[in-house]
Amino acid sequence: MFSVILSYLPYSLVTTFTPGPNNILSFYSISQKGWRRGWPIVVGIVAGFFCVMALCALFCYELDQHLPSITNLLKYAGILYILWLAFHVARSNPTEEGGQQASFWKGFFLQFVNVKIILYAITIYTGYVLPAGAAWPDLMAQALVLTCIGATGITTWGAVGGLLQSFLAKHYKPFNYLMAAILVLCAWGML
Repeated sequence: MFSVILSYLPYSLVTTFTPGPNNILSFYSISQKGWRRGWPIVVGIVAGFFCVMALCALFCYELDQHLPSITNLLKYAGILYILWLAFHVARSNPTEEGGQQASFWKGFFLQFVNVKIILYAITIYTGYVLPAGAAWPDLMAQALVLTCIGATGITTWGAVGGLLQSFLAKHYKPFNYLMAAILVLCAWGML
């Protein structure tokens, strides 16, 4: 199992630390709300991430046969959700959302339309894990390993957002527009 992890680790690390919906949402939430009120969305992202990794492991053989139709449906659903999220981020301000707690469920459900992590899981399972002869317990162990790797990127982006919280509170409009633009680029990249 360790040799399989080493084989996909470079791809996994690059994917984990590049901007994407999870990292941007974590960064934004912690920078706007701080760790105390922003942590539920980060926990939701990680919990949803694990569910998606486990589901992808479970259905990888079937997904391989039906990949084009599933990918297209998820791709367009993901694009719409990310664009909605970008619109919300661009329009928000700290006083509007200051009293609201970041939602666990917002982070959780994002994972089920996040094509980046779905394709990430499918790529790793079909390209690295399954060819190595992985059994069912191996697939679940890999889902846990992938979640731990993903959580490092999500919390790193959140930590940077937390460190910049006071600066960003003063300059929230340009920051919000930048974050929204990055989300729009994520959606554009999915086309």
